[in-house]
Amino acid sequence: MLIRLQYPAVCWLISIVCLTLANPAYPEQPSVKKTLVRSGEVFKEIQTLNQLQLPKTNASYLWRVPRQNKFPELSQANTDVVLVTDVQVNSTDKGIELILVTANSLKLQVLPKTEGNSYIADIPNAKLQLRSGDFKQSKPVAGIALITVANVDANTLRVTVTGEAFVPAVELFDSTKEGLVFGVTPSTSTAQQPTTTPEQKPSTTEPENPIELEVTAPPDTNYRVPDATTATKTDTPLRDIPASVQVIPQQVIEDQQPRNLIGILRNAGVVQNNFSSRIADTFSIRGFRARNVYRNGVKDRFADVAALSSSLTNIDRVEVVRGPNSVIYGQVNPGGIINIVTKKPLSQPYYALEVRRGGYELFEPSLDLSGPVTKDGSLSYRLNTSYRTAEDFTDFYNEKRFFVSPVVNWRIGKNTNLTFDTEYEDIQQSLGTGLEQIASATILPNPNGKIPINRYLGEPTDFFNRQLNRYNYNLEHRFNDNWSISNSFQAAFLTLDLRETAVTSLLEADNRTVERDQTTFPKPTEYEAYTLDTHVIGDFNTGNIKHKLLVGFDLFRQTRRTSVLRTAAAPLDVFNPVYGQPLGDTLGGVDVFFRDDALGFYLQDQVTLANNLKLLVGGRYDLVENEFANRITSTASVQSDSAFSPRVGIVYQPVAPVSLYASYSRSFEQETGADKNDNLFKPRLGTQYEVGVKTDLFDNKLSATLALYDLTLTNVLTTDPTDPDYSVQTGEQRSRGVELSVTGEILPGWNVIGFYGYTDARITKDNDLPVGNRVEGVPAHVASLWTTYTFGTGSLKGFGGGIGFNYVGDQMPDSFDTYTIPSYFLTDAALYYRNNNFSVGLNLNNIFNVRYYEASFDYLQRIIPGRPYTAQLTVKWEF
Repeated sequence: MLIRLQYPAVCWLISIVCLTLANPAYPEQPSVKKTLVRSGEVFKEIQTLNQLQLPKTNASYLWRVPRQNKFPELSQANTDVVLVTDVQVNSTDKGIELILVTANSLKLQVLPKTEGNSYIADIPNAKLQLRSGDFKQSKPVAGIALITVANVDANTLRVTVTGEAFVPAVELFDSTKEGLVFGVTPSTSTAQQPTTTPEQKPSTTEPENPIELEVTAPPDTNYRVPDATTATKTDTPLRDIPASVQVIPQQVIEDQQPRNLIGILRNAGVVQNNFSSRIADTFSIRGFRARNVYRNGVKDRFADVAALSSSLTNIDRVEVVRGPNSVIYGQVNPGGIINIVTKKPLSQPYYALEVRRGGYELFEPSLDLSGPVTKDGSLSYRLNTSYRTAEDFTDFYNEKRFFVSPVVNWRIGKNTNLTFDTEYEDIQQSLGTGLEQIASATILPNPNGKIPINRYLGEPTDFFNRQLNRYNYNLEHRFNDNWSISNSFQAAFLTLDLRETAVTSLLEADNRTVERDQTTFPKPTEYEAYTLDTHVIGDFNTGNIKHKLLVGFDLFRQTRRTSVLRTAAAPLDVFNPVYGQPLGDTLGGVDVFFRDDALGFYLQDQVTLANNLKLLVGGRYDLVENEFANRITSTASVQSDSAFSPRVGIVYQPVAPVSLYASYSRSFEQETGADKNDNLFKPRLGTQYEVGVKTDLFDNKLSATLALYDLTLTNVLTTDPTDPDYSVQTGEQRSRGVELSVTGEILPGWNVIGFYGYTDARITKDNDLPVGNRVEGVPAHVASLWTTYTFGTGSLKGFGGGIGFNYVGDQMPDSFDTYTIPSYFLTDAALYYRNNNFSVGLNLNNIFNVRYYEASFDYLQRIIPGRPYTAQLTVKWEF
């Protein structure tokens, strides 16, 4: 049995220890490896006053050494990969300076070139390691349109500085205190300016015919993201991960303007499951329910509650990892996990105002503010906030939603970073949680006809209100280029208040009437969740074999206090409803307390056996405990379990752009209760075998993954054949399938993200359900495609548009296969204009007004209708 810890105190104690280790009492002593001035150097002529160069007054310039070798030979290079831990942009009297923060700038090989009006520097032995992914900043100074710093592949970093009209001039410096410095001067001449160092003097010879340069590069809107952290908790190129991983970046979210999380996840073949997408984030991946939603790598414990639909205001990107991943995250469903990566503070001031106005009275203004707080940029912030009011296609529905998320980042030193962020969300919603209709009056024949899609079967006085608070910190410290430690903590609190009138029967004999109950919370339901994670990442070699080692532990506690009162409600004629009838007798109530504790230890090694052969090995041991207490009957029960979750995978790259991989992984979830002999149930286990191929096309601008998998869930509860009042764990479900995902840029300005998945999910062992039947709520076929094109030149520069398709095959709402929810095919489109600091877009969703049902649940044939045609206008100003 787990020792019951005082979680908040323990978590804070561990964080203080980590902070102490990260900041020793003795400050760093600077060292200079190159002199700034050569002795014996004299001027050949006397300079005039305006030619004199005054000494720099900023001390940081004293540590900078001009680059001598602008074009180093690769054969002379050190092949070790240098980590770039931060990117800074500062204003100068000439323009800007772009700093790649690293302790080993002298090892960086810079290979510059120019394309159009862009200066491009490839660094083939460097890797950008930012929690926010790639770095991008628009218009840092007049004459510079865009700066991007991004990983091209596992060992190559690309710096791109795009001038507004002409290629900028760039000088390179090494600084033992800062890193590699690019001194950027915007160009005002029509001639391309070469990269220079202070020792080089550009030619004064006038060209016979000046070269006219036209801006040919389109806006940087590539959908491809080369790296992800969710699958391994390390910043790893997708091509080196032996698993199917798909990243939906910020640009896709901006182009599609979805209203909820499932609108983003459809790009990865994820489908809604059980509840309406207007109410809760409940999904299905690879044939199994997936309530494994994470935020910045920390599990959103309230996703299991089926009570929250995530705000999209502060989402930067979403990463989807398919298949079991208990080796990193402990208790998870076997289908996969979803990690929401939120927006981080920026090093330069950024201010954006966005207003969305759309169908069903949608009105949503939002603010995104960021920038440095201190002059040296060591303290920076970001603030995202939004307010939404909306109705919807269901009668009597309306919602008011307020969201705010301040983030503060403190760069304590060159190697230490501390981030605090909080989230507060208040959702006031009319109607209950189900928003359901019934199959017998919609998709199944009924002699009385069909009910309209807007019909609500509860009461107009129903409501569902939620208040959420999250408090997080993340402390990171890098001991050197090879070893680092990360410590994160989250405290979250959720309060629910509910009055819901729901259908409790099939249609009666008249094919018109259903029975109903009303559920209320006499006092609000309260959730508390505390999560702590600490891990160390180390790079080292054993001979010629490279290792990236991950060692860590995490612990969490979640509690829930719930009081529920059930009352009989008047029956309802679904074709001619009469609302507001008196309630009946009290049917009963509950007053319960739940507690879940978990402690896990994990170990992972990413082994590079050769440049084209990589091995992933990991294991995790978990201790979990569940407590249930009935406060009415004064009874309680406690159950403890343990589980070991292994993973092993291998990646072979026969040629540079192709990766072949195979993997084995396992997941577990605690199953509480006991059989008739009082033997506690064992955890449910998910076991998966997967093979696949990944490829990068069009100069690494387009990526594709093809995966085949066999996933089995064992220890599933089913009725005891010797006593129907008890259950046994002999049930089994199996899911087999193939998936294809494509993301990236086909041609300059033309982007695409797509997915196809075939899932054969079946009941393979059960005492109740027919063996061979399909698992409920799982479509056999799912496909999505979204593509956009943005003009980068000419009179249409800044204009663009997109079109998207989403297909979900038919599915069984229960595993008895009593009826079928039909398939549906949706079409979306977008038109937009983006120019400098202003953008406007029009999004059209379900443009053919297809009537469809996005989810279903239980034997009462309750199904969830999807939203009809809607249009939405978005206007955005950036400063």
